[in-house]
Amino acid sequence: MKQFTKIALGVSLLASTLASSIVSAQEITGNVGLMSEYHFRGIVQNTTATANGGLDIESGNWSAGIWAADVEEGLEVDLYGAYSYELESGLGLSAGVTEYLYTGDFDSGYSEVNLGASYGLFSLEYTLGEWDGVDCSPADEDCTDGETESYTFVGLTVENEGFYATVGSFGGDFSGEYGEIGYGLEVATFDVGAAIVFSDNELDNDEAFYFTVSKSFSL
Repeated sequence: MKQFTKIALGVSLLASTLASSIVSAQEITGNVGLMSEYHFRGIVQNTTATANGGLDIESGNWSAGIWAADVEEGLEVDLYGAYSYELESGLGLSAGVTEYLYTGDFDSGYSEVNLGASYGLFSLEYTLGEWDGVDCSPADEDCTDGETESYTFVGLTVENEGFYATVGSFGGDFSGEYGEIGYGLEVATFDVGAAIVFSDNELDNDEAFYFTVSKSFSL
């Protein structure tokens, strides 16, 4: 119950952040992209070419946005908002919320509170999340409809001159670990990248190599 209360407060913060950011927006940017495969935190979301796009709004230390991608059944739509601050020492801190929504039958929704810290080449993410649970079919007698699950995620990334390496681990009701190594660069105003993902048997238990191309623009 305590975690559900935190998530509910986070969603309310997201809505108010988005509204206030639109009113006082200093920068609005859009983005479109294509991925040969779509992987997120070591879990495959789509094994075929995936179109995606989004809109981001920044106002001072506040930011908010929406991002959508094609998944195997329908669309994934992400809503997010955050507050970030950098100390004189170079230490960056952030706190935000994210909602993952789905238009089809690919998955149920997720609600997260996201905390982050960065310094130099390193960045750390800690997430507290809740999954809406399974939508059971009438014929599945062993399924519990709408039984929520709580989870944590910790991710550490090292990035330098376009190269990056990430390791991540799930906890709580979820479990699994993964690693990802990639490289990105700008080619003729487009951001182009490639990465390889390694997932343990609690996630995809597989290795995957994928390409990305995207373009950002001011509005």
